[in-house]
Amino acid sequence: MTVQASLKAGAIGAGVAVVLALISLIPCVGCFTWILGLLLYIGVGALAAYWLPPVRTAGGGAGAGALAGVIAAIIGGIVNMIIGAVRVAIVGPQTMATQIPPDTMRQLAEVGVDPTIFMGFGGVLIGGSICCVIGLVIAAVLGAIGGVIFAAVKPD
Repeated sequence: MTVQASLKAGAIGAGVAVVLALISLIPCVGCFTWILGLLLYIGVGALAAYWLPPVRTAGGGAGAGALAGVIAAIIGGIVNMIIGAVRVAIVGPQTMATQIPPDTMRQLAEVGVDPTIFMGFGGVLIGGSICCVIGLVIAAVLGAIGGVIFAAVKPD
């Protein structure tokens, strides 16, 4: 039953994560969507704990919340990586490279690294993967916190 509650809450959280990823494309609003993303993981964890059968325990709530948070983070991370790849395809790596400070470009060139490799699809894949792994850990922790809090407040 824990897995079923986690899957339902994770699916709802994934839908909200996709909406947040799309909303983050709006320039001024994008600065605040990461805060909503963190609150999303707590809410998804609480929702997973809500769907647990009574009597809810803190351990069960934490497990269900962590799994639901991870599910939401996986889907949200994949969508963010796709958006990043589309952004690179539209703008191009050379244009994105102009956003790097000249001193950093010079230092990378002195070491023998072409800075534009970080701006292509490989850069999106590497950067997105690193962000996804960190995001999964954060989502699991926040989902577990949401699940524990809900299970402790409403055990029946």
